Amino acid sequence: MLGQLHDLDLHLLRLFVRVVECGGFSAAQGDLGLSQSSISQQMAKLETRLGYRLCSRGKGGFKITPKGEQLLSATRALFQSIEAFRHQSNGVAGRLIGEVRLGISEAVDPSVLQKVAEAIRRFRERDESVRIELLTAMPGEMERLLLQQRLDLAIGYFSMAQTAFDYRELFSETQHLYCAPGHPLFNGDAEETVLKASDHVDHPYRFLRNDEPSQGQHCSARSEQVEGTLAFILSGKHVGYLPSHYARSWEDKGLLRTVREGEMSFDVAFQLARHRAQVPGDAQQAFEEDLVAAFG
Repeated sequence: MLGQLHDLDLHLLRLFVRVVECGGFSAAQGDLGLSQSSISQQMAKLETRLGYRLCSRGKGGFKITPKGEQLLSATRALFQSIEAFRHQSNGVAGRLIGEVRLGISEAVDPSVLQKVAEAIRRFRERDESVRIELLTAMPGEMERLLLQQRLDLAIGYFSMAQTAFDYRELFSETQHLYCAPGHPLFNGDAEETVLKASDHVDHPYRFLRNDEPSQGQHCSARSEQVEGTLAFILSGKHVGYLPSHYARSWEDKGLLRTVREGEMSFDVAFQLARHRAQVPGDAQQAFEEDLVAAFG
C-alpha cells in the first residue's frame, strides 16, 4: 500500500499507464525505450508497492485486473491534476495578483478622473488578476487610512508634514476667492476695507490657509467639503475659496464671481502619497507606475 507519493512512484505509474495504453509489455517496448524484462521488473515493483496485482500476462495475453482498472482511472486523474497545477503555477509566476486600494480627494477636476481611468486601463492590460478598490475622501481621512495601512495609495492635497509618508506631486489646481449675489463684492466693490470685513468660510487645513492670499479676520462659517463652502458662498453672506473647475458652472449661471482673480488666487499641489513602512507588492508597485505614467 502506498504511503507518501515519491518521484519513483510517479515514474512507475506513468509506465503502468503507457503499458495499458499500448496493450501490453511487448507492445510498450518501443514507446518506452525499455526491454520487456525491464518493463516487467518495474511493473512488479509497482505491484509490490501497492500490494495487489495490476494485470495478468501469460498465454492468454495481457489483461488488466479490476483493481488495475480502478488504479488506471485514479492515475489518469492524478496526472491531469498535476498538469493543471503546472499550468496554473507557471501562469502565476508572471501574473500580478492581490488588491490595490486607492483613495482620491473629493470634487477633483474631471480631467483628473480621466487620467485615473487611463491608469486603470494601462493596469488592466497587464497580466493581472487584481481587485482594485477606489474611495473618495477628505485629506485628513485619507491620511488616517494610510497610517492604518487600509489604503495603499492616495491622491490629494496633504500637509507634507507626515514623516511616515512618501509624496510625489501629480498635478495642481487653481483656487479663486468667490462671492455670490447679495454680497457687496459681487457688484464689483473690491475695496480692501470691504474685503477685510467680509465673513470668510474657514476650513480645517492650516497648511492651505497659509497659502491663501485673502486672510479673513472674520470667519463665522466653517466647512471641510467644497459643497459646504459653496452653500455658504451662495447665501450671499460669505466669501470663500473654491477650485476654479468646481465653480465654473456656477459662474456661467451668474451665481458666483471671482474676487480679484489672480491677485487673490493660489495653486494647490496634489500629491500621490503612500506609507513608507508599507512595502508595496508587485501589483501596488505596477499600479503606482501606471498612475505616474498617466499623469505624465
